[in-house]
Amino acid sequence: MNDAPIGIFDSGVGGLTVARAVLDLLPGESILYIGDTANSPYGPKPLATVRSLAMEVMDRLVDQGVKMLVIACNSASAAVLRDARERYTIGRGLPIVEVVLPAARRAVAATHSGRIGVIGTQATVDSRAYNDALAVVPGIEIFSQACPEFVEVVENGVTTGPKVLALAHEYLSSLREHEIDTLILGCTHYPLLAGVISYVMGDKVTLVSSADETARDVYRTLIAQNLQRDPAAGPPRHRFVSTGDNEVFQRLARRFLGPEVDQVEREVRIGLPVGDAS
Repeated sequence: MNDAPIGIFDSGVGGLTVARAVLDLLPGESILYIGDTANSPYGPKPLATVRSLAMEVMDRLVDQGVKMLVIACNSASAAVLRDARERYTIGRGLPIVEVVLPAARRAVAATHSGRIGVIGTQATVDSRAYNDALAVVPGIEIFSQACPEFVEVVENGVTTGPKVLALAHEYLSSLREHEIDTLILGCTHYPLLAGVISYVMGDKVTLVSSADETARDVYRTLIAQNLQRDPAAGPPRHRFVSTGDNEVFQRLARRFLGPEVDQVEREVRIGLPVGDAS
């Protein structure tokens, strides 16, 4: 079981920022990543639809023999975490790490004023997942802002320039007015916009990346449950699967993650056998 891959999924390529952070902390681990690009983006979809899609992808990962599941999607984490833990952790003994709680914990540790901002997709903001995660902490105020076009510009390869700067000013102006001192990047695409977000928010605002914090939780979970891969087992093996256009996915994946993405398999539809690598 220890030699099995870590199963990571997202609605598309954004979760590859989580995969990148996991590989940086755990370079000896193998990864099986599924990007449900045929149904991307999850953000505008109803929570019930996101829940159904996410459970189907996780079933696929479990059938492939992963040793843990990483929900590298804020929209899916908000929609499916309780059901996933019942089905896979309680039912199958597989640990699950998601992106909301790790980032919330880090934000609490970072804030001095107790005024925390959250940016994410409309689904993540509407779910109030971060509000719920932080509700147990006294003295914390949460200010949320949906930034739907951030995903589009990142996937188009535009992470700087006048358009991105204008979007950042538009989306972040209300958070500046609330004088937050900590901002959770509540979408795995957003770390690629950390430069412009930090520029607009100013040096006094600490950015918290859900991708980095999730990777730290993956590390802690593997150690705590004695699931780390034996270094003597040989080099790790990574697989990347897209439910949509694998060529587009591969091009974006190399931008998000790097040279580890040497090929991408295509799955025509969730639940069907994975096609030949191309």
